Amino acid sequence: MAKWITIEEALELVKSNDTIVTGLGAAEAKRFLSNLHTIAHRVDRVSVTNCLPMSAFPFLEEQYKDAFEVDGWFYSAALRKMHKQGNLSFIPNHLHLAGVKRLSHKKTNIYVGSCSAVDEHGYISLSMSNTYEKRFIEAADIVILESNKNFPRTFGDMEIHINDIDYLMEVDYLPPVLPESDMNDKDRLIGSYIAEYIKDGDCVQFGIGGIPNAVANALMDKKDLGVHTEMLTTGLMKLAKAGVVTGKNKTLHKGKIVTTFVLGTQELYDFVDNNPSVMILDGNYVNDPSIIGLNDNQVSINTTLEVDLTGQCCSESIGSTQFSGTGGQSDTAIGAQRAKNGRSFIALYSTALVRNPETGEKEEISKIVAQLKQGAAVSLSRNDVDYVVTEYGCAALKGTNIKERVVRLINISHPRFRQALHDEAKELGIIV
Repeated sequence: MAKWITIEEALELVKSNDTIVTGLGAAEAKRFLSNLHTIAHRVDRVSVTNCLPMSAFPFLEEQYKDAFEVDGWFYSAALRKMHKQGNLSFIPNHLHLAGVKRLSHKKTNIYVGSCSAVDEHGYISLSMSNTYEKRFIEAADIVILESNKNFPRTFGDMEIHINDIDYLMEVDYLPPVLPESDMNDKDRLIGSYIAEYIKDGDCVQFGIGGIPNAVANALMDKKDLGVHTEMLTTGLMKLAKAGVVTGKNKTLHKGKIVTTFVLGTQELYDFVDNNPSVMILDGNYVNDPSIIGLNDNQVSINTTLEVDLTGQCCSESIGSTQFSGTGGQSDTAIGAQRAKNGRSFIALYSTALVRNPETGEKEEISKIVAQLKQGAAVSLSRNDVDYVVTEYGCAALKGTNIKERVVRLINISHPRFRQALHDEAKELGIIV
């Protein structure tokens, strides 16, 4: 019983200059982080490392910037909002190495995260994520977990006995839900193009948003798909519940849905609860390109913000301003191409509406560009791009030269910008 503590007792464990790490997405410690600001008066320079935080916690506000610094592996809206405060910085990473490299750089004083309720044998499940969480639990000086009966009990490498945890807090909040994105006509077109390349028995990976949802919807007539994915989504869950996903042809973890974290709707959380067909494993394993490549017929589907005419993909920044993160894009794209008969897709709309800083009016711009914006992060090297897909078609880039790439990418750009892209490519010397 000495392991069970109150939120006040948990916060008393935090000292100035401590480094705190919390779980990814739904695995974050909501009760602890919601109250962290209450000790701002007595601490200085407490470092909090997070990844895809789901809530805009008070400690992130500017008034607390002297007490708390934040390092993020992947930005969400909550972090983008605090970008200009001066107490936030991004950690460049490939997701499968995020935890490993961070541990080699910086000592973790406290790990805080969420978990399922303690079972009759004294075990908890880490529930929503094992991307890096278990590694930090093993490495941290102090481990505090929020035990929550509303969180699903999941399997894989998620189980920890309470003897290996320093402190537990009993909480009773619902897990954060990521609503399904509505599909539009562009999403459906892109989804249909990608679906043409996916065969019965393939093993798939994709993320969140309207485009991945459309891909999932377009795969409902496929048979015996497998899943080896960084993130288990509501779309993938629907394919499993429809009988499309069986995993019977997988060459690695046959019959199992393999993932490293879960994030989506309550229906998804109900699906993974006590479901032995779902394996949530260490992200250093799941996202390792050499492991992904062991799945024959692996297909990776990711999205990006901007692609240049040589194939470079910026998926995480707008110019030099961090917007999200590399995440597992490079991991999964390269891993899929290592697989026997593997394929990798990068999807995006051909255009976007952005506000002109001079006029204040929104205008349509091409997302296929001659050059990436100044300072843009290259999330996926042009050497690692296979297929690029927009609502205007699919461009196969693997093995092509620059001249061929320019032609193929212009052909799937918006017709309004094609001539200008060709002219700019010549002017910049990309082609002659």
